[in-house]
Formats: sequence, structure tokens, C-alpha cells
Amino acid sequence: MNTIPVIAVFDVGKTNKKLFLFDESYNIVFERSARFNEITDEDGFACENLDALKKSVYDALNEVSRLDQFEVKAVNFSAYGASFVYLDEEGNPVAPLYNYLKPYPQDIKKKFYDTYGDEAEIAFKTASPALESLNSGLQLYRIKHQKPALFKQIKYALHLPQYLSYLLTGKAFSDMTSIGCHTALWDFGKNDYHNWVKQEGLDKILAPIAPADGKVPSYFNGRWYQAGIGLHDSSAALIPYLASFNEPFVLLSTGTWSISLNPFDQTPLTAEELKDDCLNYIQYKGKPVKASRLFSGHEYDQGIKAIAEKFGEDVIKYRNIPYDPSMPGEDIAAYYELMHQLIDKQKIATNYVLKNAPVKRIFVDGGFSKNSVFMHLLAAAFPQIEVYAASMAQATAMGTALAIHGSWNSKPIPNDLINLKYYSGTSHTV
Repeated sequence: MNTIPVIAVFDVGKTNKKLFLFDESYNIVFERSARFNEITDEDGFACENLDALKKSVYDALNEVSRLDQFEVKAVNFSAYGASFVYLDEEGNPVAPLYNYLKPYPQDIKKKFYDTYGDEAEIAFKTASPALESLNSGLQLYRIKHQKPALFKQIKYALHLPQYLSYLLTGKAFSDMTSIGCHTALWDFGKNDYHNWVKQEGLDKILAPIAPADGKVPSYFNGRWYQAGIGLHDSSAALIPYLASFNEPFVLLSTGTWSISLNPFDQTPLTAEELKDDCLNYIQYKGKPVKASRLFSGHEYDQGIKAIAEKFGEDVIKYRNIPYDPSMPGEDIAAYYELMHQLIDKQKIATNYVLKNAPVKRIFVDGGFSKNSVFMHLLAAAFPQIEVYAASMAQATAMGTALAIHGSWNSKPIPNDLINLKYYSGTSHTV
């Protein structure tokens, strides 16, 4: 029986832990999802269950290795950011995977900035808004100064995607897509770790940096694989667009947060942009990506809930409203007012990443790409730029597979990875 060559991709989110098999044309031919309860750290704060996660990875690989119709040629990993796994000399975790939402000790924060200078200046140099535990570098600083005995046990601090790769390869690496994402670790001007990282000796427990398209031959359960070193999920989701389009574009990735990503703008962030929640990512080829964030998905959910309660409607009514400003009803007027308010804020946020690059297209993916009212109003807000709703199956997982395309796939990358739907600012969609 002929087997289908595939790559296995683990896409680990806060809630769902997914495995996908992609064939050489990047069709999903198998998927598996796992969920398990969080545990708590020593302070009673919720955190990832590392034992369950490790077991889930091994169980999933064992399962797909038994599928005779597929030949798994490679494996790669993506996961959420701002999360470290701390390993000892034997490669075992010595601490919980602390939650990036955990409150940061204010005395430790004061000590850090008293020692290393102005909060705004460090934010500027590291392209990282001051986000306390969401700056994963500050998590390391907290451990060193709050739990010195624990710190002495740590041989490597691996961001979560690289820990997942370590489970298969036994090789410890750091990766720029994780280091470069609001960690406060990287000095973008020097293209090196910030001075504070070296003065604290943290660079000694950060594993060697490997290229995001790097891979390691790995043996598991009687089979050899090419294993990638893992990527930060937001950077992975950008890869299919970079692989498909050469002209400058902005990707508006929407969900609870709407994140505007411009991989064609390498200018330094200004103090004003940092204050307004802009940051830099580093994409898988090592170049900065200017980004701005807006909490619009959350605001939208709260807004339609309030409208539904006020007018005695079911919130489901507002999920698929067609674009038609003449639709009757006070509740529909209220819905349009909510959408106009969101678009006004989105225009400001997206304009932050449009200033220094001749962008011709905005691609919208995620939840708002399916909202006709949002898409038409966004197109009207940017009349000089083509606005498209973009859709593909599992962008993050696909990008993670594409990152090591050459290590397992002899075919060219398909030119139809992404489906586009053009929107204008009028009631007609082309």
C-alpha cells in the first residue's frame, strides 16, 4: 500500500492542544485535539499541566505512527508565548510553567527598574510594552531574585515551543520568534540580548539560538523524523502570507485581540507607539514585524451582549447580520453604532503599522473576517487600500509546517494556500 508523506504539527494553545497532519499539498489529512484541566503553582495560581502536556505529545505521536496510510517525515511545534519551562541538568522541569497572567510582585518590579533604568527606555529598546509577567524575561528575573534556590537548579529556560521540540529531540534551543515577542529580552537596535539580560547572567540559561527553519534528526518509537525547533504561534500564523504574497501587506489577525502585523516595516517603535500598546515581533526569517494590539474581540462580545439584553433579543441574532445600513430596528442601529466605534479604534490601531511602508493590501483573518458589517466598514475606513477577508485551514499550524518545508517536502509550496474575498466600502462585494 502506498503511504502519504506528511508532516505532524503540534499547535498548543492555552485551551486546546491540537495535532494536525498535512500532506505535501498542505491539506489537513488528520487531526486530533486534547484538552485537560490546569493545575496550580505553589501560590495557588492556575498554570499549565506540564505532565499532561508531555503525555499528550507522546500519545499523539504514538497514535499517528500506527496509521499505516501515512508516513510522518517531519514534526514541528507552535505554542503560545510568554511562557518558560525550566529544566535541570537531567532535562526535567524544576518549576511550574508559570501563567503569564499571574500578578507580578511590585517590589521585584521596582528593584528591576531601579537597577536598570527607565521603564519607557527599556520598553523602547526591547520593543516590548511594559507588561510585567507577559514580559517573559521579567519572569526569569523574578525567579532569580525571589527564588534563588530554584534559579540555581535551572540549566535551561526554554520558551514553550522549544520545550515541546525538546521532548522529541533532547536538544535545547532558543528561537527568535519567541525571544522577539514582548519578552523584554532582546535589544532590537543592537540585535542582541539587552544589557540587563547579560548583567543578570540570564543569557547563560537561555539555550543557543537556532534558525526558525532549523531541524534536528530525531528518533522516536522506532522511527526517524526531521524535527523543527518550534515557533511562537503569532509569528507562525504570518508565514503562509509571507510565502504567498511579495507586495507589502498588513495582516489583521482577529480574535479576542485584533493584532495588526506589518512585516514590511522595520522602523523602531516610538515612545508614543509603545504607550499605545504597539510592539515588535520577529518573524521566522529574523526580521522585525511592527504590530499593534486592540482588545476589540472582547469589546465586541460585551457590546452585543449589552444590546441583546437591552432589546430582549438573543445574542445569536447579531452573529451574521448582512451589511445593510438601511435595516430597520433600534437594536440594529445600536449594533451599527457599536461596529462604527470598533472600526474607529481599529483604524487608529492599524494606522500605527501603516506609516512607514507602502502597503497595498490588508488581509483580515479570524473571527471578524466572517463579519460582513466589520469588513465593509473597514474597507470604507481604508479607501486607498484593498481589503480582503482571508481564510485558510489552521493558519498557525500551516505556517509551522511551512517553516521547515524543505526538510520533508520535495514539492513547491502551493500558490492557493489562502482564499481571499475582496470588500469595498459600499454594499457590494467583488
